[in-house]
Order: sequence, then structure tokens, then C-alpha cells
Amino acid sequence: MSLSVLLAAAPSPGPGGSLDEAAEQAGNAAGWVEENWSTWLSTGLRILLIVAVAITLRYLIRRALTNLIDRMNRSAQAVQGTALGGLLVNAERRRQRSEAIGSVLRSVASFLIMGTAALMILGAFKINLAPLLASAGVAGVALGFGARNLVTDFLSGVFMILEDQYGVGDTIDAGVASGEVIEVGLRVTKLRGDNGEIWYVRNGEVKRIGNLSQGWSTAGVDVTVRPTEDLEQVRKAITAAAETMTKEEPWAERLWGPVEVLGLDAVLLDSMTVRVTAKTMPGKSLGVERELRWRIKQALEDAGIRMIGVLPLQADGESSADPTAGMAAPSAYASATSPQSMAATPIPPPTNLNKQ
Repeated sequence: MSLSVLLAAAPSPGPGGSLDEAAEQAGNAAGWVEENWSTWLSTGLRILLIVAVAITLRYLIRRALTNLIDRMNRSAQAVQGTALGGLLVNAERRRQRSEAIGSVLRSVASFLIMGTAALMILGAFKINLAPLLASAGVAGVALGFGARNLVTDFLSGVFMILEDQYGVGDTIDAGVASGEVIEVGLRVTKLRGDNGEIWYVRNGEVKRIGNLSQGWSTAGVDVTVRPTEDLEQVRKAITAAAETMTKEEPWAERLWGPVEVLGLDAVLLDSMTVRVTAKTMPGKSLGVERELRWRIKQALEDAGIRMIGVLPLQADGESSADPTAGMAAPSAYASATSPQSMAATPIPPPTNLNKQ
């Protein structure tokens, strides 16, 4: 039976009944509102308070982090023009490192504050958060598996920056590439190679890092001379050249210790190698090695000591003639059994086989 038939068969209420029902419904609605308005008001005020506290706290924390980063940058710029700043502080490196750390801290603070506020608001509405948190956990696990390389790069970049493993201006060997660091990011590090190329290295792919610009470097020079040279004269010539170098600029600043003659590194039949080392400013060892070779070469020549390379040097200083130069090449006719000799042998006359 349809709804229209039921309505037609039902007795129609009188005018008095409809007014009484309307008044009763209005009274019920007013009572329901009167019973729940305090709950609504308290819930609304609680939500407004949560939002206001979250926004205020987020603003204060982000402002404090920004002021801290600006103070770090100003302190780095203050010592940039001094000698200490030239040796230990790189303004661009400090700026990028501080900005990266500040960006990470601001993002983490905003996520934690706003996420906590959102959960508190949902709790104010009497919403069961257990299924929501479980779903978010499953979604987070799926996202972690799908973007594990991105997450690995990001986390590796964060720890590299926090631990200050390298920075802008450092010369590093990252395994997959090497060169000077020109930009440090949370996901990718930019390196400029020796030939000017730019390498984009993912932070998650770096398994080991060799920083050539931290602490100090070592300049090593091998001096190869004849085994008949006087070692004391060699030592005196090298020491004199090194002392002169340590008193001149810019080598006096780049050398962080005396030039040491360690002694004989190798002794062969036609040569002997003297090892010379010096502690230098980070990243300046190559230039110190070149200048040290130049000065040692001049000092040894002034002392009458001749350096040699990989080829042995003749005792009289002149190349002797090759003793086999006047010898003729071996001939194939020297052997009587060779095919050439047998072909050149005259044919003997035939013998008389019909002798009586």
C-alpha cells in the first residue's frame, strides 16, 4: 500500500491538535537547545582557544628560530674579514648551513604544533581518533616504502648538515664524485669538479666522505738524486730552501709547521729518494708542494747536486754509443741448413749410373 493511500485513510487532525503538536515540538526544540547550548559554547570556546594557542605558539617559535639564524649569520659576517675568519669561518657556508637547519626546525615545529592542534580539535568533537591514527600509520608506512629514496636523501642531508660534515667551499671526495662544494641541500649536494663540471650528488648515495678542507693538510715531496750524492749536503740544501720559503708570503701563512726531511724513502741501484713533508693550511697542500719542488730544485742545482727521474743518469753525463750499432744483422745464409742456404747451393753433376 502506497504512502498516499495511508495518508488519505488516516483521520485528519483538527485545528486544535495541530497547534498543540506544533507547540510541543517547539518546546522540545527549545528544551534541547537549552540543554546543549552550554556544551556547544564550551566546545566552541575550546576550539578557538586551541587554534589561538597553536597559532601564537607557532609564530613565537618560528620568530625565535629566525632571530637565532640571523644572529648566527651576523656573527659569521663579523669575523669574515679577520685572519680567524679566513682560516676557520666561511660566511656562505655558515649561511647555507644555518638556513638549512632553520628551515628544518621551522618545518618540524609547524608540523608538530598544527598536528597536535588538529588532533585536539577532533577530540573536542568527541571523534574516536584510534581508527584515524591507525589509517594515518598505514598511509605513512606505504608512503615510506614508495618514497624511501627521497626519505633517505632527506634524512642523510639533515644529519650531514647537523654534524657539519662539509660545507660550501670545502673540497671533498664523496666516492661517486669529488670537487669543491658550491651548494649544500637537504636532498642534493652540488660539487664543482677539477675541470669545471658540476656534479649533483644525492645525499643518500654518499657512503663515505673525505673532507680535504678540515683541520690541516700534508704536503709531500719526493726528491730523487743519484746514490753517490752526499746525504748531508742534500739535507742542508733542502733545509735552506725550506727555511727561506717559510719566511716569505703567502707561504708563511699557508705553512702550519716546519718543513721536515724525513729521510730516505727508497734506495735503488741508480737512485735514492728523500722524503720531505710539511703541515699546511687545509686545501693548500697542492700549491705548497709545487712551490716546494721549485725551490728544492733550484737549491740542489746551486749546490751542484743533480736530480734524476725514472731513467738512470750516465756517470759522465753523456750518452754512450750503443755497442751493437756497428754490428750487422744476422744473415740467414750463415746457417748451412737454412732454406736460403740450401737454395743457393749449386746442384752437383749427375753421376754415371751405367758404369760397367
